[in-house]
Amino acid sequence: MSIVLASQSPRRKELLAQMGLEFEIIPAKGEEKADPSLPPAEYVQQLSLQKAAEVARRCAPDDVVIGADTIVVLDGQILGKPRDAAHAFEMLSGLSGRCHTVYTGLALLRGGEQRLDAVATQVRFRSLTEQEILAYIATGEPMDKAGAYGIQGMGALLVDSIQGDFYNVVGLPVCRLGRMLARFGIKIL
Repeated sequence: MSIVLASQSPRRKELLAQMGLEFEIIPAKGEEKADPSLPPAEYVQQLSLQKAAEVARRCAPDDVVIGADTIVVLDGQILGKPRDAAHAFEMLSGLSGRCHTVYTGLALLRGGEQRLDAVATQVRFRSLTEQEILAYIATGEPMDKAGAYGIQGMGALLVDSIQGDFYNVVGLPVCRLGRMLARFGIKIL
C-alpha cells in the first residue's frame, strides 16, 4: 500500500512531509468542475473527489489516494485563482478590511472505500491601501492561489486574524487529514 497525493501543490507536499508520511505524487490531469450552486463545503468535496478518483484509476487498489481542493468564499461568491494581475487586484480589494471563509475539501479513496470531508476557516484581512495591494501582486505570489493570497508567504502581512485551522488556509487541514487517515488504518501518532 502506498499513500498518493493527487496534487502538485508544493504546500500540500510540504505539509504531508511535515506529518512524517511517505508518499508519492501523481497529480490529477483533468480540470475538475462542480456545480457552483452547491454549498461551498460540498463544492470543494466534489472537486477533491474528482481529483482523487482520476488519480485512483492509475493506482493499485490498496493505495490510499488523497485529493484536496481549496477555495475562498466572500459574500457567497467563490474566489478561485486569479486570471491575471487585474483580477488579483479586484479580489484583494474585495477582501480588504473584511472577513472571508477558506474551505478545503478532502477526499480519501482506497479501493471502493471513500471518505469525504471539508474544513472551513474564517480569515479577516486588515484594510489595505491600493499601493500595498499592487506591491503584493508585484511579488507574483497571488497568481497561483485561491483568493489571490498565500497566508504562508508574504500574504501573512495582509491577514489580521484567523478563526480555525491555519493549515486549512495554507491548503491542507493537517489535523482533519490525520484523523481521516487513521480511519484507513494509517496511524501517524
